[in-house]
Amino acid sequence: MRPIPATPLRLFLFRHGETEWSLAGQHTGRTDIPLTQHGENEARELASHLREIQFAHVMSSPLRRALQTCELAGLGVDPEITPELSEWDYGDYEGKRSAEIHRQFPDWTVYRDGCPGGEMPEQVSARADRLIARLKTMKGNIALFAHGQIGSAVAVRWIGLAVAEARHFSLGTASLSILSFDPHHPGVPVIASWNARPCVRPDPER
Repeated sequence: MRPIPATPLRLFLFRHGETEWSLAGQHTGRTDIPLTQHGENEARELASHLREIQFAHVMSSPLRRALQTCELAGLGVDPEITPELSEWDYGDYEGKRSAEIHRQFPDWTVYRDGCPGGEMPEQVSARADRLIARLKTMKGNIALFAHGQIGSAVAVRWIGLAVAEARHFSLGTASLSILSFDPHHPGVPVIASWNARPCVRPDPER
């Protein structure tokens, strides 16, 4: 009898739906705010894209906006709480818009410069690497409910790039991205899909 091949690892990376602060362009790290009504509708719309997918594991940031998105997307009310999926700790920049920070530091970017009183890029990189090392021990489809900046950081670390390069990988609210391996070169991690959005609303300047 031929052995049944193991189901390859595929990571379904979700950013949470819209919140009041994401709509306003405010950096939202550890502030635990809920989805807006539009954000709830975005999360529900994700469910229609997931009906045919069986997930081996469902993991979520402990923050309310990610947990709400997970539940409304139809993937349960009891995901595995995963602190590594928490959003970047913005420290002194919590609640600020990028435009406000640029008045004092015109070239600032979170992925290169980090946040005073919060996390620096090397800390976020190490956090993403810990998560990826654990995920690579798993098989099958894994759902990850997370946030904009940490989601981009996980993606670039998945393909071996520095966190600074995450500035090129923006994520909209209620977006779905897929991280997997090249089917012809199973040892090569790839971004198979990026920032697919069932409900699209242009993001404000931030």
